[in-house]
Amino acid sequence: MSNRPANTSSSWRKRAAILTTLFVLVLILLGLDLRARGLAWQFIWSQTGEEAVAGQIRGLVEVAGNLIRHPLETDPLAPIANKAAYPYGINTFLEQEVERPKIETMLRMIREAGFVWLRQEFPWEDLEVDGRGRFTDSRLDRDGDGQPDTINTWTKYDQIVELSEVYGLRLMTRLSNPPAWTRADPDAGSRAPPDDLQDFVNYATAVASRYRGRISHYQIWNEPNIYPEWGNNPIDPAGYAELLCRSYQALKEVDPNIVVISGAIAPTIALDGTRDLSDLVFLQALYDHGGGACFDVLSAQGYGLRSGPTDRRLRATSVNAARHTYYRDIMVRNGDAHKPIWLSEAAWNATLDAELPPEQISLYGAYGNVTQEQAARYMPIFYERIQQEWPWIGNVMYWFFTRKDPFEADQAFYYFRMVEPDYQPEKPSFTPLPVYHSVKDYLTKREPILYRGRHQAEAWQIEGEGAPVADASARFGRAMRFDSGLQFSARGTALEIRWRPIDAEDPAWRKTRIALSFTLARSQRVTFGAGPLIVDEIVIFDRGAGRLLSWLALAGALMIVALGMVVLALRGRAR
Repeated sequence: MSNRPANTSSSWRKRAAILTTLFVLVLILLGLDLRARGLAWQFIWSQTGEEAVAGQIRGLVEVAGNLIRHPLETDPLAPIANKAAYPYGINTFLEQEVERPKIETMLRMIREAGFVWLRQEFPWEDLEVDGRGRFTDSRLDRDGDGQPDTINTWTKYDQIVELSEVYGLRLMTRLSNPPAWTRADPDAGSRAPPDDLQDFVNYATAVASRYRGRISHYQIWNEPNIYPEWGNNPIDPAGYAELLCRSYQALKEVDPNIVVISGAIAPTIALDGTRDLSDLVFLQALYDHGGGACFDVLSAQGYGLRSGPTDRRLRATSVNAARHTYYRDIMVRNGDAHKPIWLSEAAWNATLDAELPPEQISLYGAYGNVTQEQAARYMPIFYERIQQEWPWIGNVMYWFFTRKDPFEADQAFYYFRMVEPDYQPEKPSFTPLPVYHSVKDYLTKREPILYRGRHQAEAWQIEGEGAPVADASARFGRAMRFDSGLQFSARGTALEIRWRPIDAEDPAWRKTRIALSFTLARSQRVTFGAGPLIVDEIVIFDRGAGRLLSWLALAGALMIVALGMVVLALRGRAR
């Protein structure tokens, strides 16, 4: 009896030593893995978007916090209208260029990279310069005779529209930046709204009327929830809602087919409301003031900021590339699940490769800091995550192609550029940065795949000679006619096609369900129909994760049963 406590104590010390040794060994192996960017590093990166070890450890704890928060309502299988037929675009500043050959070189390189959309501002201050209703500019003496010369301000924008059409590019036109004559208070700020909102409505109407049938997508303002985009005024959701609704009505009267896009919401957690207002608070306030009825597409910014594109942390008090998931939750709760989100600006800020030292770059670090290599690697990953996980994203615009000259290198935003601003008449080209090549490879070489979600038949991933047809019984009043069936690649566990034959006795819509996989989802080619048919939508289901958990649970249960049987057998043998 006297030896048992000593033996027990010795046994526990041995076990503690073994456990401590194992724990230290695991830590060493984990450290080596993280340093070599092995399997553990890859997994943590896929959850946190962090590359540094310290950031990965902190990020993993924060990702775990998602489990104790109420899940967001995103309704991923909701039907969504006004998704872009092809969802990739880029921001340009063509209004700042003078030489037509230079603009054409830009547009050629943009098209060769695989982009289809241009987000291009038509600044109010550059169009209605001389006063209310006067689309002329008499500020400069252009011929040197000592007298100001008046020019037609439409000429520049006519050329932008013309060349966009020549290069097969579509315009998402941003309407913003009021001229000084619209405000009596000189201290209101250069981007403050006009004293009379009807002046803005008239400007928007003039642009839409001039380009009716040529431009169909208009964005009303930019970042109305942060300084200085609403001037020196306090942030005003009610004021922006009124501006948006009056513009919406006017544009629809010009052309009911115009798609009205809200001003891009800027990600911020600020709550003061004087300079900045939380994006989440602002968006709900916009709905509260009736603004939800006045846009077809919600626009937001999609910056990665201080983490990579795989960051899965969802916290209202921090922002990352997945911030729009919160906007989607607010939209669904306000009855707008059928509307998409377009990301008006998305990129990573490659200031770490700047030639200037940080202290000489204004706002250095304000948008995060990455290398050119990271910026190039992140964008294709972000594009792919959008396709796989976020069916409510209807378009994403890279920020930005280039600026007119290199003299803004002392400002952090300059380092979002995709090519160097080094065009010369004797060298009529721009030097691409790594991100240009990586994005071009992704957009021009990847296989188009339909992932989980409800896709309208005009989706760009669907192959076949399709033609749009008006159909009041279709989901959004339109469908696609395919004369020889259709083909596409899909990734999921099953899909459902809503279709109907042409000239059939029974014109009712049919639903055909096709099983794709009984386990984890994988990409498969799908061929549907051999003759003419009309297709409304295709729904991709992906229950692979749920099935995996079911199989793991079953395997775990079987292991427990087997272990129990082994224990019982050993006890029986011991007896």
